[in-house]
Amino acid sequence: MELIQNTPDLSAYLASDDVIDHEHPVVRETAARLAENVADSYAYARSAYEFVRDTIPHSQDFGDLRVTWRASDVLRLRTGVCYAKAHALAALLRAEDIPTALCYQRLAHDDGTGHAVHGLVAVRFNGAWHRQDPRGNKPGVDARFSLDGERLAWVPDPAAGEADYPELYAAPHPAVLDALRSAVDRPRLWQTLPTAL
Repeated sequence: MELIQNTPDLSAYLASDDVIDHEHPVVRETAARLAENVADSYAYARSAYEFVRDTIPHSQDFGDLRVTWRASDVLRLRTGVCYAKAHALAALLRAEDIPTALCYQRLAHDDGTGHAVHGLVAVRFNGAWHRQDPRGNKPGVDARFSLDGERLAWVPDPAAGEADYPELYAAPHPAVLDALRSAVDRPRLWQTLPTAL
């Protein structure tokens, strides 16, 4: 699948905003700590990915009712759903000048009814974009950082109405952000997740 930048300006994928707030002290401190013992930007990207994937629990997997959406809050509170974890990873990568996009898949909903949009990131190395899924591994999910073929949590099944969205967004998709900001808790979020983009 060819990934398509939503905006041609690569600097947009380095920007800080209200969600991917990589100027925030919590993000800066975390990025500096992760950058201490790495040799290059590739090693930093892998380290940041594994930090978000492995040390910030996916709130659905661990029964956390809180809904986070701002990168600094995800890092501070150590919880989030896929979108929130993608925002945190994007902020950590952008903090070290690695262009990072937000991207999405349409997957069967966890509860077996209908579909839900799933959040990922894409990083730019060597003139190409590479999708990564920091949602967190669990039985049946073995996502890994890779620039040599995708190692995502799930591969969509078109026969089941699932799909990869090729667009690379510099900021969260409005439907995703609206769902996160309006949910009073995670169970409510699960009822209002976007079903398609």
